[in-house]
Amino acid sequence: MSVRGNVFLPHIHIYMQTLRQFREEFEGVVREYCAPRAPSGLYDPVSYILRLGGKRIRPMLCVSGYLFGSDQVSGRMWRAALALEVFHNFSLVHDDIMDEAPLRRGQPTVHEAWNIPTAILSGDVMLIDVYRLLTEAALPEQLPIVLERFHKTAIGVCEGQQLDMDFEGSEEVGWTEYLQMIRGKTAVLLGGSLEIGALLGGLPPEQAAILAGVGEDLGVSFQLMDDWLDVFGDPEKTGKVHGGDILRGKKTALVHQAMALCGEEDRRQLRDWYGYEQTARESADAADIAALFARCGARDEVIAEARRYHLEAMRQLDRLESVGRGRACLDALMAELQSREF
Repeated sequence: MSVRGNVFLPHIHIYMQTLRQFREEFEGVVREYCAPRAPSGLYDPVSYILRLGGKRIRPMLCVSGYLFGSDQVSGRMWRAALALEVFHNFSLVHDDIMDEAPLRRGQPTVHEAWNIPTAILSGDVMLIDVYRLLTEAALPEQLPIVLERFHKTAIGVCEGQQLDMDFEGSEEVGWTEYLQMIRGKTAVLLGGSLEIGALLGGLPPEQAAILAGVGEDLGVSFQLMDDWLDVFGDPEKTGKVHGGDILRGKKTALVHQAMALCGEEDRRQLRDWYGYEQTARESADAADIAALFARCGARDEVIAEARRYHLEAMRQLDRLESVGRGRACLDALMAELQSREF
């Protein structure tokens, strides 16, 4: 990546512009996919969740991966990018049901806007359609490995979600186990998006596998930084409610590090705050939890871990040569995501 210590190379803004162009083209692909279909009760929720937007990280990673192996984009690439975004949003529809979440990107979740049976069925049809889109994206000789890599990715996402649910009822979770969970829940799909794009672009499988590892390490870094920014970031830059994870009692990376690093009195305070029966949390008390994270060293440890994973991803990325603008687009995407910091 063209980032060293948060200093961007002068030409990075050129590729930011290219990334914006790719994102705009992808939105056209999404609009076409979301054209009205019958029965509307099945497909309207699909269009609804996809049109809520988001950063489109996974399709942009697919584009970047493709351009590691090819010097120009193609219609096949856009089908794969769409497949990965549809899969991501399928997982959100079902996750929101499991979490009983009322909102997604500031709007009612699918099961709230319609109902739970509709959300389940619309999610199901999204997952099924992913296979059609990937089949259309791959050349015949590419299809077996593309599907094999997608299967591995999709199963990893499910495993991560199960671990996340398992951890909800656990008083303490080890750091290694927590990293395993976020690697499945978040990072494996980022790695899979890069790898599948690269395979479709013609990059040899052994090189595409390196990109998968790069994407996973970047995904872990991204999630750790996301946890950190919720408490210690600038809300005007992050768009997050300051300390929102603390108020919701969400056991983020900061909690797991603090439980390992702090003394018994602080650990007792954390257990009380994040206890299963805890229902009333006040903003003033949340500030005390944030101070605890800083005092015990969890704040510094989490950001150090996030940077370590980022640097490892960059080290692996330096082993690859990009046929097209894949490296430049990936640099731009990572610079864009890093702009959330502080």
